[in-house]
Amino acid sequence: MKTIYLLLALILCPGLYAQNATKNSVLIRNVRIFDGKSAQTQEGHILVQDDLIKTISKGEITVGDEVRVIDGKGMFAMPGLIDAHVHLLFESVGQQQALFLDFAMLNFIAARAAEKQLLRGFTTVRDLGGGALTLARAIDMGLVTGPRVFASGAFISQTGGHGDFGFPTDVPRKIGGELSYAEKNGIVALADGADQVLLRAREQLRQGATQLKLMAGGGVSSNYDPLDVTQYTVEEFRAAAQAAKNWGTYVTVHAYTPDAVRTAIEGGVTCIDHGQLLDEPTMKLMAEKGIWLSIQPFLDDEDANPQPEGSANRAKQLEMSAGTDQAYILARKYGVKTAWGTDALFDPKQAVKQGKKLAKMKRWYSPLEILRMATYDNAQLLAMSGKRSPYQKGKLGELSEGAYADLILVDGNPLKDIDLVADPERNFKLIMKGGKIYKNTLTAD
Repeated sequence: MKTIYLLLALILCPGLYAQNATKNSVLIRNVRIFDGKSAQTQEGHILVQDDLIKTISKGEITVGDEVRVIDGKGMFAMPGLIDAHVHLLFESVGQQQALFLDFAMLNFIAARAAEKQLLRGFTTVRDLGGGALTLARAIDMGLVTGPRVFASGAFISQTGGHGDFGFPTDVPRKIGGELSYAEKNGIVALADGADQVLLRAREQLRQGATQLKLMAGGGVSSNYDPLDVTQYTVEEFRAAAQAAKNWGTYVTVHAYTPDAVRTAIEGGVTCIDHGQLLDEPTMKLMAEKGIWLSIQPFLDDEDANPQPEGSANRAKQLEMSAGTDQAYILARKYGVKTAWGTDALFDPKQAVKQGKKLAKMKRWYSPLEILRMATYDNAQLLAMSGKRSPYQKGKLGELSEGAYADLILVDGNPLKDIDLVADPERNFKLIMKGGKIYKNTLTAD
């Protein structure tokens, strides 16, 4: 009986597990430190105590025998990377598997995917729908290995929207009828009308969502919605935005087109994910209102999410990716707050290209801008979750005293050669998250 009570306590109060974790101290000597923000690096040493950075010093740091000492050998120390758009349950399975595998199996596969993300240097991710709340909690409890996860819970979508993955025979849907398997497991939440949106939004927040994700426009991988359609009304967005505001967090939306984005902004949404088809007036509006643009480097190349050739979804993909260059150009022109993410879906071969998809940002940005976007800037977006974030002890996305000890040692200088991040297996020699080392090919003194 005591064992049952302990398991319930761990599930309901995961912080209890963290409080009992073994304390540790690590000194990383002789590294070139990039703090996540400044173009200027400094040679120095980093002392980690438990899960935070205690001291960063140019001078020697004296420690006792109980502290583990690692010689960084002059390598480049940088904050752990942050991916602002992932779907942990869907990145490593095919689309048919995602629809037909049971939820437990999806979580087992996703747990392995999360571990691989961490070993690629991604110490924090923002999961934008698909039921990752349980996985996020399991990682924080130490039951499985993975990055910190800012999880949205279920996609909230209108009927026929980007989150409607039902069968063609599922309509007409009985009002108040049985929920689908995906809905029961918190993968997707179909909601029509402001009252239903409010209910589903509150459900995600109740379950621990750090932010909400709504579908505001047509999508590439969904079958019922052309790319140009606008989904949800201003009133429906307002319902979700007010629910999020009441909980001290925010709403982000899937949207490509000006109409979808403008409707969402009018409804109180403060982050747009994608935006490849935005025009100049809409991008200017986003800059004026301080709206975040979380955009992915979608191009018609070998890194594109797979879509069957000749299909309607492939045609939508070509139309969307053709706007990527212009979207980045306009975002830079107007100084829109910009985040970076991958949005890998339904293909494990694409998931492993996380670092490559970061390096390809050199098409639009300097190496400094790229690294800052994938560390410090992305962390500022995550901070919009306020107290809904489970990670309140320290800062994310930077190397500073009092920040979380999430860091990477790189063999080479990515500020000079950003392509180093494209091959983390070879170039990332040490990966630490919360003071715990998950990869280390260096030797201790």
